[in-house]
Amino acid sequence: MPPTDTKNNKKKALKEPKKAKEAGKAKAPKVKEDKKAKKVKPPPGKAGPSRERCLICETLLAGNDFFAQYAVCPTCRFHYSMTARDRINMLADPDTFRETNRSVTSLDPLSFSSRVSYKERVFRDQKRTGLTEAAVTGSCTISGTPVVLIVLDFGFMGGSMGCVVGEKVALAFEHAVRKEMPVVAVVTSGGARIQEGVLSLMQMAKTSIAASQLNEKGIAFITVLANPSTGQVYASFANLADVIVAEPGAIVGVAPLRTIRKVTDHPLPMGSHTSEAHLEHGLVDTIADRTRLRDLTAALLDMLVSKYQLTAPEKAETPEAGHARPVAWDAVKLARHKERPTTYDYIGRIVTNFVELHGDRAHGDDPAVVAGIGDIGGQTVVIIGHERGRVGDPAERNGGRPSPDGYRKAQRAIAMARKFRVPLITLIDTPGSNASIESEEHGLGNAIATTMAQMAGLDAPSIAVIIGEGGSEAALALGVADRVLMLENAIYTVISPEDAASIIYRDEAKADEMAESLRLTAKHAKEMGIVDVVVPEPVAGAHTNPDETARELRRVLLRELAALHERADRKLVRERYKKYRKMGEYSSHFRSAVAREVSSLQGKVAGGVRRIARRSKKHEELDPSEWSAEAIEGYRQQLKAIEQATDGERQQ
Repeated sequence: MPPTDTKNNKKKALKEPKKAKEAGKAKAPKVKEDKKAKKVKPPPGKAGPSRERCLICETLLAGNDFFAQYAVCPTCRFHYSMTARDRINMLADPDTFRETNRSVTSLDPLSFSSRVSYKERVFRDQKRTGLTEAAVTGSCTISGTPVVLIVLDFGFMGGSMGCVVGEKVALAFEHAVRKEMPVVAVVTSGGARIQEGVLSLMQMAKTSIAASQLNEKGIAFITVLANPSTGQVYASFANLADVIVAEPGAIVGVAPLRTIRKVTDHPLPMGSHTSEAHLEHGLVDTIADRTRLRDLTAALLDMLVSKYQLTAPEKAETPEAGHARPVAWDAVKLARHKERPTTYDYIGRIVTNFVELHGDRAHGDDPAVVAGIGDIGGQTVVIIGHERGRVGDPAERNGGRPSPDGYRKAQRAIAMARKFRVPLITLIDTPGSNASIESEEHGLGNAIATTMAQMAGLDAPSIAVIIGEGGSEAALALGVADRVLMLENAIYTVISPEDAASIIYRDEAKADEMAESLRLTAKHAKEMGIVDVVVPEPVAGAHTNPDETARELRRVLLRELAALHERADRKLVRERYKKYRKMGEYSSHFRSAVAREVSSLQGKVAGGVRRIARRSKKHEELDPSEWSAEAIEGYRQQLKAIEQATDGERQQ
């Protein structure tokens, strides 16, 4: 948020479009398309409005090239308004924009009476802006990616949505569905088109229904919220985007500030109703300075539209960890090591073009859960991970313990993986859920259950990686996947050893003994069939060489992704169900336990035979062969009884 001198200065800056809008008066002839308006186009690089000094910090702006290009103060970074044509020039590749439905113009459906007729106001704004309505729609390319572009202009009747704006926006969405092109919408809009009454209200439903078709077809939709973004547009199609980007300091919300002041008894807190406040409460994904808006949009389009998939030229075996199995308590200490790499560390080393998504679009943004989209080896992936943070981390990550907001943020990312049919990778490192009373009141149990259900039903490849501490339901919520990987010194447990020791022994000091009993190491998880692959770490732990650990994990991820792409999505869901359906049954782990018991009994039989043989040599009156046969037959009968009991228990 840029610094401000006074509240009055900021109000003055925000009222600038309104003042420009009221400039000039003209008689209203019959409304028709202004054919000359198509030629009214500011030259590239001249986006900045004519201004001598910044309204916020008094920096000299006249003759400043940076301000002329971006309409942003180079000192305080205040973002001034831009026209729709300037927005198009800034985002679209040169000479690629082709406007659609330009001839659709406004009438006066209600014959609205006021001091200035509705037709006259429309004509006046048409003449001043060179636009036929508040929305400009068309197609272009952004960094080579074909898109449908929707841009609203606040200078035309406040960018409000009447029948024509609603129709143009709906037509643009329908065109995108037919051509299977992504949509980018830039919103600067305030309030409602009062002059069109309830017909204006109905445009919210029209545009929302049209936008929902993109979701059904798996087509990407990105919204950019500029200053201001309020009213009917914000509360309809603008909020249905896959990714919502906001410019710094923008006024954002359903109701305008004057309405909120009327219903609030006390003064509004500083910074409320802004893009920064919405980011904090999980309502927008990211805030992007205008100077990097085009690059961010291009990166998102490149990943969301990408159809590339990894393939394996030949079946390669995944190397297993070759070190000796760590002592359980040593594994616990290594998994919790304060320097052990976290989710952010692995994302920075493995994922390229990562764009983090914030919030659950309902209540808040939990820093304990990281979610976003990026690519690995050219393959677009959705990433979700627990982030426990480090000493000095400004975010309150609560040691990686997710709250309901964090689980719902994860669900947004899962839905994105489902929509775009891209692989989902989860990085698990948490001691458990945030068990506060506030979390319980906000639906912690429901959030965990629905997250697991969405992971289980995801019709796209999924890989879970336990990178540190896999604690109870918080780990499992992100661990229901097609393939489960586990770093060599990570742990996976239903309860912490300390808590288990306090319950069983009434003594937390016996946590090391309890750790061994819980069988929580990677090797134990592999033996029980819970984990598919154990990923090697450096001998002394991942924290001693994070780069080496990340390289090894990346190699395994690429192999697993390539293998999963060979299977159909529906088959993945069926196999995932079968995999977890068998958990806890008398399966391979039980059979191996029985085999060990039988092997032990067979050893006892052989030992008994040898003892009888030695005894028979000492007592010549006994026939050794008879003693041996009797002993062997006796032990065989014991084994048979044990196996029968085991079979009966297995059937039960």
